[in-house]
Amino acid sequence: MPILPVRLSHGAAPVHEALEAVHAGFPSVAQDYFLSDFSFDEHIITHPETTFAVRVAGDSMRGAGIYDGDLLLVDRSLEPRTGDVVIAVVDDELTVKRLARDAHGRPMLHPENPDYPDITVDDGQELSVWGVVIGNYHYQRREMPRFDGMPAETGNRQEARS
Repeated sequence: MPILPVRLSHGAAPVHEALEAVHAGFPSVAQDYFLSDFSFDEHIITHPETTFAVRVAGDSMRGAGIYDGDLLLVDRSLEPRTGDVVIAVVDDELTVKRLARDAHGRPMLHPENPDYPDITVDDGQELSVWGVVIGNYHYQRREMPRFDGMPAETGNRQEARS
């Protein structure tokens, strides 16, 4: 998985926060007002100096709701715990997987897709955690913006989620 960390900008324009949560079941009466501005730095990112945005390439974590092209927020200051989704380095290769333990209590990396095997750490191998995933964003539109200013990708990402 290619990891292209992008330091999040500080002082970005705030996003408006609605007064009420949106219902995912039955619709509610729409409100015409907003509570306040919402700052990702203030509400989502607790360690801005060690938090990066990372673009996902591949489908090994689709069972965790992480899809090809998604953006992950990764905090490098957090101590990884069993069960966390992490960006890990195994023999100089980067990957996103769930941190788990094997039957002997040794750390392993678990993909959330049955098409991929667990990654176990054998004697002589080194496993290090680059950072802990604290959030995930995937676009609902077919066109996805890119970090590098190139034209947006197109395609039916919904097929990957069905």
